[in-house]
Amino acid sequence: MRSGPHTLVLQALTPLNMERLRQLEAICHGSGITMIEPGVARLANADPATRAEVSQYCEPLSIDFAFMPSSLRFADIRLVVSDMDSTLITIECIDEIADMCGLKPQVAAITERSMRGELDFSASLTERVALLAGLEVEALETVYQQRLRLTVGAEQLLAACQQHDVKFMLVSGGFTYFTDRLQQRLALDYAYANQFEIEQGKLTGRLLGAIVDAEAKRDLLIRIREQLGLTARQVLAVGDGANDLKMLGEAGIGVAFHAKPVVRAEADVALNVMGLGGIVHLFA
Repeated sequence: MRSGPHTLVLQALTPLNMERLRQLEAICHGSGITMIEPGVARLANADPATRAEVSQYCEPLSIDFAFMPSSLRFADIRLVVSDMDSTLITIECIDEIADMCGLKPQVAAITERSMRGELDFSASLTERVALLAGLEVEALETVYQQRLRLTVGAEQLLAACQQHDVKFMLVSGGFTYFTDRLQQRLALDYAYANQFEIEQGKLTGRLLGAIVDAEAKRDLLIRIREQLGLTARQVLAVGDGANDLKMLGEAGIGVAFHAKPVVRAEADVALNVMGLGGIVHLFA
């Protein structure tokens, strides 16, 4: 995150109370409250060193907060890099695929532990994919059509990217079956994920090529950033799982979105209440 004057951005799903805003203004040593809309406010000249105190006040009230460089505009960001599962979309695709063969509880438990950083991502993904061996490929289309939904605010974020000519990259530890369709449907600039091996119309339980793990996500961000001639400050990354941490760390702004505790603890910004549209409101 950049140095210099900061603004404390506050967001909630219900209208923000002016009395509470004044209390937060005192806590963050700010000077000036601007209401953007009923649930969004900006406190000028906030001190980032008060983050712990602000967090203690805001979290019980379901208020998302972020200390942002005061002069930073959304158009200053030139590349947004997003995770897919439980970030751009509401589901974990592999859990829903597993449901097609009656294995969702077993697979979802492994997914949860992996996203919390308790299991090696590549090994756990290999284990989960192996359980899908023999599943008809049509089950993937069922998941895409019937269960995959965009996260609240995703379209607002994508519209802001298009309006300001910000590139959007989807990078996922999930599967190209879904990222390719989302890329075409949403006109995304880049999309990367793992590829199922399919033989005779069925999943073999194996993947093709190298696994898109935490290191691969970071490396893809760096590669596209360098191709575009950008600095880290011009990149925003958003994700929810432990396998997103290295990617978030390479971005000028790393956003933990409804994320696991280990991700919230390390990210520059944590959105625990708002949808993806909350990213747009971070900027002046």
